[in-house]
Amino acid sequence: MADETFKKCVDFHGHICPGIAIGFRAAQILMDRLGVRKAPDEELVAVVETDACGSDAIQVMTGCTFGKGNFIFRDYGKHAFSLTDRKQGRTFRVCLRPDALKTDPGHLPLMEKVRNEKATPDEMEQFRQLQQERIRKVIEADPESLFKIEEVLPFIPPTARIVTSEICEVCGESTKADLLRVVNGRKVCIPCWQQKCVIT
Repeated sequence: MADETFKKCVDFHGHICPGIAIGFRAAQILMDRLGVRKAPDEELVAVVETDACGSDAIQVMTGCTFGKGNFIFRDYGKHAFSLTDRKQGRTFRVCLRPDALKTDPGHLPLMEKVRNEKATPDEMEQFRQLQQERIRKVIEADPESLFKIEEVLPFIPPTARIVTSEICEVCGESTKADLLRVVNGRKVCIPCWQQKCVIT
């Protein structure tokens, strides 16, 4: 766990946990299968199917970000991650196996105590040790035992576009022109469109 890249993932995320280790390993495996390195621009496209901790590691490892338009979130609630190399036109997907991390019976109640700030110092230390052991297992696990790994149909979205902005005629805020709606002949942003009662 002394790997400098893993430390960068932890620093970006804010704390060390099994989730960040899962994302770290997922990115390692995906990049290895594609034979690619961290992308400086939009060469790679990452799709994450969870908003959990591991998604932060995917950003750090692959270089895919929301700001570049090549980091895509799909709210499926799965520890599943895909990576596409535009040049090769190939996509690999990994999904955490249900039996990859067997939970100690006392782990969840202990986690609840820690989260609610009701854990004693001894319980805090016990939880830390359990977490460290789970992280170690993720880092050292064989890829196939940790994830279902498969090559899937390529997902190659358009590269990011620069779109001009226009002013919403209700709130007066600058908005991407292609996201404005027309209501009663007036160009309005999505929040104002959703609150039609404010439009007269």
